[in-house]
Amino acid sequence: MLDPQPTIVADRITLRPLRKSDKGLMQHYAGDERVARYTQTVPHPLPPGTVEGVIDRALAPDRTEDVWAMDGSATELGELVGIIKLKRMEPVRGVQSEISYWVAPAMWNTGLASEAVRALLDANPHQADTIFAAVFQDSLPSARVLTNAGFEYIGDAEAWSVARNAKVPTWTYLKKL
Repeated sequence: MLDPQPTIVADRITLRPLRKSDKGLMQHYAGDERVARYTQTVPHPLPPGTVEGVIDRALAPDRTEDVWAMDGSATELGELVGIIKLKRMEPVRGVQSEISYWVAPAMWNTGLASEAVRALLDANPHQADTIFAAVFQDSLPSARVLTNAGFEYIGDAEAWSVARNAKVPTWTYLKKL
């Protein structure tokens, strides 16, 4: 049984654990091809039951990753404007996690992804020594989010994109904490 996810307060958003009521907004945003194509795991079109499965896994006591809603309701941005995840990795040395995120297209280029990443790194809920991240090479804004948060580029790779139904070149990053 894992510890409960903390709620993390940032300037404009609060990172809070997912809840069942997030289903509608998650379906709306994750169902947008502009969001899905820049993730590894979100299919497009979004099949029925996908979001419910994500929420159920995020709420499970034996979850393998922590998933937070980027909640901007306190600043009138919206109850769910994005998702950020931290997945536990098999440690090579110390504690390692992998971060990933997506933001609603209406919130692109507003700095919310950067704010969420910095807040999660500062809180470090996994007590990780190292955080990894990978972004598709055609997502320059996602790469900037990571480099602005102090991540270092460590190499190129490929990852499968469910939405694109193809391998996509990625840039891999790490941050020592």
